[in-house]
Amino acid sequence: MGRRRTARARGAAVGVAVLGMLAGLSAGPAVAAPSGYDYAFAAGARAVDGASDTADAPLLAPGGTYRDALPRGAERYYRLDLDASSNAYVSVTAVPPADSALTVSEGIRVSVQSADGHSCSFENAAFGAAHSPHPVTAWGARTVTPVNRACEGAGAYYVVVERVGTADASRGDWQLELTSATEPALKAAGATKAPDVWDSATPAPAVGEPRRRAGGAGFERATPIGAGVWRTDIAPGQTLYYRVPVGWGQQPHASVELGSSGTDSGYTLAALELGLYNPVRADVQKVSAGYAGSQRNLALAAVAPVDYANRFAGSEQVNGMRFAGGYYLVVHLAARVADEFGAGPYGLTLHVSVEGAERDGPGYAGQSVPRDLFQVTADQRRGAAEGTAAPDDTVMRVLAVGGIGGGTAVVVVLGAWTAVGRRRSAGAV
Repeated sequence: MGRRRTARARGAAVGVAVLGMLAGLSAGPAVAAPSGYDYAFAAGARAVDGASDTADAPLLAPGGTYRDALPRGAERYYRLDLDASSNAYVSVTAVPPADSALTVSEGIRVSVQSADGHSCSFENAAFGAAHSPHPVTAWGARTVTPVNRACEGAGAYYVVVERVGTADASRGDWQLELTSATEPALKAAGATKAPDVWDSATPAPAVGEPRRRAGGAGFERATPIGAGVWRTDIAPGQTLYYRVPVGWGQQPHASVELGSSGTDSGYTLAALELGLYNPVRADVQKVSAGYAGSQRNLALAAVAPVDYANRFAGSEQVNGMRFAGGYYLVVHLAARVADEFGAGPYGLTLHVSVEGAERDGPGYAGQSVPRDLFQVTADQRRGAAEGTAAPDDTVMRVLAVGGIGGGTAVVVVLGAWTAVGRRRSAGAV
């Protein structure tokens, strides 16, 4: 009886906590965009202390989202416990203080290593020529391929996160948001070579009357959008996040227009940045352009249609398009624009297209963690049309990773989510 009461109490407590998160999310992404430098960390992300060596590295469970801090000159170690057949992906977003004096080469490096010290992957992400403090994201992976036998077996693997740059790197801790995901093996062996031919011509930008849709302030709060023309405002130093559902066989494209400032005296290097990230937050492509006060257009180059075999290509524009799901468009306006042209905000128009007919996936032998990460659901498509997040997003991921056992709490949370979704739909712009 005591154990039953404890379980019920735990379930109720978790239910209350999640309801609190839902209340925080209930305003939805259809509200006015925040001004200035701001990053919305995932609600319910677990605090974790990265270790200084592998022996004490804390576990990053598949499907989890975590928070940590990265001091200057430090390395942080985390552990992945993997089976022999799943591919595993880790994403790390670093958020420096708003007053950071950043160098061109400053950024983060994320690497994944086997228990024997073999390198499975590594990637750097830098802040770039604009020296603008904003979130940057790098990713790591343990993929099961014949190319890297040292990273095939089951057991412990280690994620290493470190700051990179020059000796005069900025001081102060950088806040981190870390995510972990796994991709199951295929039921039957597929192609081991990327497609040789695909349409690499840059699609014409989407046209039509712009619909207003404010961007989110982080990956977990990314505003759902689909093909079309979208309008919002952006302030210097701000980063906006959007998420676009892209099915197997489809090819996303985006361009962004920054409005004029009213003056054309001055210039900001690499002022406008547009990035495309895949469902595990791995960067597929990033482009930037300077700003001289008059209107500025910036477009992504063509990327390959989504195909499982794209992972065997060397180019990021092909390699990153390895699975279906929610792709992120991330727009940043450099803080220094305010020095040259004023605090704004500035008008921003996003042109989004998704080319090609959707086809069946490759046939996974199991489920991804988080669930349905590599497919587009009906809820996600509806959310893209209405500007509302689908129920299998942040909160449902927290429920899955947290392991709620109280059925009552789950029912209450689902009911609350339904009410929140209705309020969002009614208030969408």
